[in-house]
Parts: sequence; structure tokens; C-alpha cells
Amino acid sequence: MGQNRKRTARNHWVVIITFWTFILAILLSIVTQLLFGVVESFLLALFILLIIVFIGIIFDMIGIAATAAEEAPLLAKAARRVYGAREALYLIRNADRFSNFCNDVIGDIAGIISGVLGAFLVLRLVSTGLFQENPLLSVVATGIISALTVGGKGLGKAVAIERSTDIILWFAAVLTRIEAVLPGRLFFGRQLPPKRK
Repeated sequence: MGQNRKRTARNHWVVIITFWTFILAILLSIVTQLLFGVVESFLLALFILLIIVFIGIIFDMIGIAATAAEEAPLLAKAARRVYGAREALYLIRNADRFSNFCNDVIGDIAGIISGVLGAFLVLRLVSTGLFQENPLLSVVATGIISALTVGGKGLGKAVAIERSTDIILWFAAVLTRIEAVLPGRLFFGRQLPPKRK
């Protein structure tokens, strides 16, 4: 009975995360392409690209921190009523889903979008006459974006493992502040760990 319930919950999560990945990927692609279409400056377009790469690195780091963090320090902080500690406990107790969202959904979408934006940048360089059309240009741009992403994620993983409690507490506090100004319980619902008396 318990196994069937777990399997049903897992399948339900897979359907939900697949749907939201589809929606988020479309929305983020539209927004970034609109931004690129409006922005005339090459440096500003490059800055947007770097921001997308940075978002992917940050969310990968947060996802790793959720799986690496331990409950004991956060339980102590929750007992002292540290802001965001109970929410951080909720995140690490649901680390499989949370890291899936951060690493796979946000991280992969950021990677795909940064590749598309890299191609747009190359086209812009060619269209302005700064470079002649050459397949090597796209290859080099892809290599640079991939190197920045992989190198950044490598550094982020090391930091996430070393400072997992601090990172997940910080992120939980950010989500708590966002949730406080939104209607309903968007991130944490009613499933927070009980407060210690």
C-alpha cells in the first residue's frame, strides 16, 4: 500500500514537473528573444546572455546544497526561530523534487536558452559586418558558453557542498519573503515541519 502511494506520488510529480518545464521553457524563450530583439547594444545583449548562464549556475548550486545539507543544524536554527529555517527543513526533506526542479528544470532551460542566445549573438556579429559568416564562429561561441557553464557549475558545486546549510537557509528565506507578498502558499503549502515548543 505504501509503495503504491509512493509510486503514485512520484508519477504525479513527473507529470507536474514535465508540464511546468514545458511552460517555463516557452515563457523564458519568448522573454529572452523579445529582449534580444529590442536590445541594440551588443554589450547589453552579451550581458543578458551572461545573466542567463549565471542563473543556471546559481540554481544548480542551490539544488546541490539541498541534497548536501543536513537536518541537525537547521533543526537547531528552527528551535531558535531563525528566519527561514523551518522552510529550509522543508526543502531538504523534499530534496529529490527540489533539486530536480533547480538542477534539471531551471538549469537545463538556462543551458538551452543560453545556447540559443549565443547563436543570436553570432548572427548579430555577422549582420553588423564585424565578422564574416563562418561556421567556426558558432563553434567558438558554443565552446565559450559551454566552458563558462561547466566551469561555473563546477565551482558552484564545491561551494554548495562546503556551505550547504548557509545556502539553503538563505534561499529558503528568499522564498519565504516572496511568498509573504503573494496570495496563498505558493512554495511551502501547509507541509512545514512542526515548530518546537
